[in-house]
Amino acid sequence: MNAYAPAGGARLIYLMGASGSGKDTLLRLLRTHLRGDEPVLVAHRYITRDSGASEDALRLTDDEFGRRAALGCFALRWSSHGLHYGIGIEIDAWLSCGAAVIINGSRAHLEQAHARYPDLTAVEITVDPALLARRLAGRGRENAEQIAQRLSRATQAFPVPQRCRLMRVSNDAAPETAAAALLDIARAKLAA
Repeated sequence: MNAYAPAGGARLIYLMGASGSGKDTLLRLLRTHLRGDEPVLVAHRYITRDSGASEDALRLTDDEFGRRAALGCFALRWSSHGLHYGIGIEIDAWLSCGAAVIINGSRAHLEQAHARYPDLTAVEITVDPALLARRLAGRGRENAEQIAQRLSRATQAFPVPQRCRLMRVSNDAAPETAAAALLDIARAKLAA
């Protein structure tokens, strides 16, 4: 991770939520409601697994991920569930150009993100546990044991750094409602 904190971190939205909470769906819907040249950008993630059509991510091999990490190509990176995730340093350029930037992060790595971008706004997507269980089963990525582990982690508390702004958006109803709430947060960052 690079050592400096770039200007514009106040316009960074660090999106978090349990696996299956609908983050990718909300980000897709949010994009469809942007006005013209509205400067709200969603960063893609680099992941060491196939992301499928439902996720805005680029697949890298473990070796390629390691090579890019060694070259300093990631603004943020973490490992979870045996996989590597990264957000490219291009977000620093987007922030410096005045854009509001949304990244699909990890609750377990909020402290790391906040250390680099102390002015970020963390947004947690929340979902009723029974609904979350149905969503996880429906996407077919994990077996029953893995789903049970994800459900257990979904209800665990996570560390929130002191002075970190944390907002919560429920995704229990129509996803369009939660996507609109997320877009309102991004628009507020542009207006601030």
